Amino acid sequence: MTTQPNAQLDDVDKAILNLIQSSFPITPRPYAAVGEKVGLAEDEVVARVQRLVRDGVIRRIGANFNSRRLGYTSTLCAAEVPEEQIDRFIAVVNQYPGVTHNYLRRHRLNVWFTLIAENTERLAAILEEMQTQSGIAKIYSFPANRIFKIQVDFAL
Repeated sequence: MTTQPNAQLDDVDKAILNLIQSSFPITPRPYAAVGEKVGLAEDEVVARVQRLVRDGVIRRIGANFNSRRLGYTSTLCAAEVPEEQIDRFIAVVNQYPGVTHNYLRRHRLNVWFTLIAENTERLAAILEEMQTQSGIAKIYSFPANRIFKIQVDFAL
């Protein structure tokens, strides 16, 4: 997906984004509920959200869960990946549903991602699979000793 760095957002787009980023309605017809708040019909809200996804303004719409309270475990991972292997490595990493996000850094360990699984044994097995499939010899795992969660909203 191509992100538009200077996407043109009108006041209604901004109102929709402000509503759905942390207050997405949990109703049978959430876009109708958003439409009521911003003064649009449900189909117009859907069309605007689809355009914002297509333009790369919205990357993902989905719930965030406290994985630890659900019995899962997570870790921050990093790997030293040669430049010419980055795309392949990221494709391997992204095939796992427990990967919540990944990013590049200017560092020896240049690819970072978070991984969630049912238990530490499954985390270790996934990391081993990733190493085998990608050909990257070592993926470092940095499990959290303490979790700090912050609410991040982007007021538009």
